[in-house]
Amino acid sequence: MRKSFVSVVTLFVFALSVCVGFAGPAFAAARIGISMPTQSLQRWNQDGANMKAQFEAAGYEVDLQFGGDNEVPVQVAQIENMISGGCKVLVISAIDGSSLTTVLEDAKAQGIPVIAYDRLIMNTDAVSYYATFDNFKVGTLQGEFIRNQLNLDSDAGPFNIELFTGDPGDNNINFFFGGAMHILQPYIDSGKLVVPSGQVTRDQAATPGWSTERAQSRMENLITANGYGPNGTVLHAVYSSNDSVANGITNALVGAGYTADNFPILTGQDCDVTSMKNILAGTQSMSIFKDTRTLAAQVVKMVDAILKGEEPEVNDTETYDNGTGIIPSFLCDPVFCTVDNYRELLIDSGYYTEDQLR
Repeated sequence: MRKSFVSVVTLFVFALSVCVGFAGPAFAAARIGISMPTQSLQRWNQDGANMKAQFEAAGYEVDLQFGGDNEVPVQVAQIENMISGGCKVLVISAIDGSSLTTVLEDAKAQGIPVIAYDRLIMNTDAVSYYATFDNFKVGTLQGEFIRNQLNLDSDAGPFNIELFTGDPGDNNINFFFGGAMHILQPYIDSGKLVVPSGQVTRDQAATPGWSTERAQSRMENLITANGYGPNGTVLHAVYSSNDSVANGITNALVGAGYTADNFPILTGQDCDVTSMKNILAGTQSMSIFKDTRTLAAQVVKMVDAILKGEEPEVNDTETYDNGTGIIPSFLCDPVFCTVDNYRELLIDSGYYTEDQLR
């Protein structure tokens, strides 16, 4: 009887080991590749960290890489490694939206879905979905803020403004700048808003690499060329598409003698720590808050659906054409942040602590 019992137990253990050995690979965590453009900007560090944490909490294995300091060859090589390393889905925020066509041909050939993250990847049919914020609305909110702060619908003006947007290789600037100019252009056309530099087109307003240093240099040149200063030509507002650009503008304006008491209206985006400190100090007026935790959660849901063979949730199938057709997209809602509502948006929600903004 004892021998028989031992045999049964032995057989059970053997069978269990066979089952476990068979089931292990089938239930292994899927590997997700996340490619962010740079670690030199706070925004992308937060995006990467938020997605990694949420994917891992959902049971995925994550390969998170940053493309050096916005270095396209580095990003391409990293994506190649993700493809060869067995990643089942790629989530990519491109440094240059038109630079990934060749490497993504390999992803498509191997049946690896690609989600473009916050920057649309252009000229490739390998992109399955796009997850972002409503970037036209970002620009619209910024333009409306300037309009309302200057009381453009009631005050006579004219008011002087200069315009800054981001990297010309980033498709998002078409939406940021387009949304803002949708609001501001009628006032420019009527003469109520004046751009003394004459630099009014997207290309004239572009800032390569979204560089703080390039924005500062251009603003310094504008100050010199147009005589802006607390005791010179009045500069009422500066439109900036994001915070890294706004930081350069702030540096230049402070260097020209502006203080919180006479600072021009200045917009931004991302609620970076430096810009939030500037907002609290009165040397930036607002920033668009894009809660990357919300976007990360949506991307995790999209990947879950893809790997289950289901259709991910999207809410826009008309707007974003990457040159090969409309990319199904999910757009999260942005909101604007000022000194009046930052605590509710950023502190109470746990996005930042008080100490981080001191």
